[in-house]
Amino acid sequence: MASIWKGSLTFGLVHVPVEMKTAVRSDHISFRMLHAEDMSPIKYERVCQTDGEPVPWSEIVKGYEYEKGKFVVLTDDDFKKAALDSSKTIDIIDFVRENEIDPRYFETPYYLLPAKGGDKPYALLREAMRQTGVVGIGKVIIRRTQHLAGVRVVGEALVAELMRFANELVDIGDYSFPGTGMLREQELTMAKQLVENLAEPFDPARYTDDYRANLMKLIRAKMKGKKVTAAEALPDEDEDSKVLDLMSRLQASLEEATKGAEGTGGKKRVAKTARRTSGGRSRQKKTA
Repeated sequence: MASIWKGSLTFGLVHVPVEMKTAVRSDHISFRMLHAEDMSPIKYERVCQTDGEPVPWSEIVKGYEYEKGKFVVLTDDDFKKAALDSSKTIDIIDFVRENEIDPRYFETPYYLLPAKGGDKPYALLREAMRQTGVVGIGKVIIRRTQHLAGVRVVGEALVAELMRFANELVDIGDYSFPGTGMLREQELTMAKQLVENLAEPFDPARYTDDYRANLMKLIRAKMKGKKVTAAEALPDEDEDSKVLDLMSRLQASLEEATKGAEGTGGKKRVAKTARRTSGGRSRQKKTA
């Protein structure tokens, strides 16, 4: 897999030669827009809103809208003046405790692999970070854009996660959230018991994209010329929520979770049963 960036990871006077490679892969199903009559792909044109005529690239400029309908035009020279000096380093500015970082700041992970001659300093930095339990926070320029980056230890790897700057986060105070004054102690106790019953070690393989799987089934069936029938619709959850109150849902979930545990002696059955119950037990009672 090709590197997207090559340079050095620096802390203090130590330079670790590294190359950055993607740590995630896109698994989205892509579609083309087609003309229904002849299945020809649709081409999009750049059209002027004033006269409705197509505009060639040579006549297009970039503008910043500072008021509705009012723009400041920036030229290529303007962008060059604002650009930062090209850098081939991830400069670690601080080491911080991982639990001090709001997870909303993290965005995209990349593996940092040691380049030629970098094995020993790479391993040294990794083990020092692992044993002190810290994350390195620094800045890096990738394709002319500066990013905040967090470097953390994952197994035997150093992983650089591109981060959001503080001004990119929406302040929690911009929204209102419910307090705890409306909760009854009995409700909280039952909710905690249910959460504990559903607690499992994290296994990402258990969670799959069901919508993607359904789409691929439809696509493969249509490729073979088979007739596709719509899936059975689920009952309206909003209507269902009017029938049972929160306590009834908690009680039903706990009963099913306990029953599953007694029958199998394992948490996996409990979790599976309780998850079904939280959304489906109330529908069963309604039918009865």
